[in-house]
Amino acid sequence: QVQLVESGGGLVQAGGSLRLSCAASGRTFSTYFMGWFRQAPGKEREFVAAISWRGGSTYYADSVKGRFTISRGNAKNTVYLQMNSLKPEDTAVYFCAADPSRALTSSASYYSTPRTYDYWGQGTQVTVSS
Repeated sequence: QVQLVESGGGLVQAGGSLRLSCAASGRTFSTYFMGWFRQAPGKEREFVAAISWRGGSTYYADSVKGRFTISRGNAKNTVYLQMNSLKPEDTAVYFCAADPSRALTSSASYYSTPRTYDYWGQGTQVTVSS
């Protein structure tokens, strides 16, 4: 069983920055494929970013590319999402997710699909005011 706990959300003005953290339990965190998703009120959960467990390959939704950066600190069992140049449309609850299957793939149909991930955090609210 993997437990994920997000932190770092809050209220920020447009153009500002936030860094989200997701702390994971488990001794094999370095083998987890990790993703960030978000869900705004009345909308479906959407992919934001992902990082592979092997080699640290990163993937981003077009809407955040160039503004958000995903990274991981395996020694701390933590994945991060640095969010810069925030926009009001970034307002949502942000969730981290883990897939411990050790998948070796760069397919968007894999990393951007919520059902890929077996474990989810409780979410952290990000609100960007205009």
